[in-house]
Amino acid sequence: MASSLLSVVCTCVIIFLVAMMNSNNVEAGREFKVGDHLGWHEPGPNNTLFYIQWAERNRFQVGDSLLFEYQNDSVLTVEKMDYFNCDASNPITEFDNGKSILNLDRPGPFYFISGNGDHCTNGQKLLVEVMSPHRPIPKSSPSPTSISIPPEGSSSSMAPSPSPSSGGGSDDSLGGDSSASSSASVVLSSVPMATLAMFGIVMMLTP
Repeated sequence: MASSLLSVVCTCVIIFLVAMMNSNNVEAGREFKVGDHLGWHEPGPNNTLFYIQWAERNRFQVGDSLLFEYQNDSVLTVEKMDYFNCDASNPITEFDNGKSILNLDRPGPFYFISGNGDHCTNGQKLLVEVMSPHRPIPKSSPSPTSISIPPEGSSSSMAPSPSPSSGGGSDDSLGGDSSASSSASVVLSSVPMATLAMFGIVMMLTP
């Protein structure tokens, strides 16, 4: 009887640890209000880069969404060339209800324009680049160590030439190690708690 209960407890602890590890890799999608408090509208003549600059200030990932709020206007999802030419004749999707939410469900570029050609020409268009979740950070590969071979009859031993200093390494590799260490510390921090809980239950069940 005690061994059966112990098996159940161990199974529960394992499930708990797996759930904790998976929860660290799941992030809720965020909603971005396009244009912030100004919303989706025709920029002024001196502010035609407004939506380009807004997109550059944000980082978008798969699962996020865009909220367009507007009056007497519309928002169209279009292809790349239609975006640059402000061509609203063949939209992928079209909304004109004043409050539209569009999901970013894939990595890559998304192109949006106003259905009003003049508005689009004056800067009311948006390009967002969506990143894959948990995109791997490229790491610089270590330089191979070269071996110098002395001429025949020489008494000097073979010695590896000094490798380049690590001080000039890529910042990307540092970022990857830091991210991995952070994830590992979160997971490991939950292990002692689960272990102590399992140990306490085992002690209670032991005759």
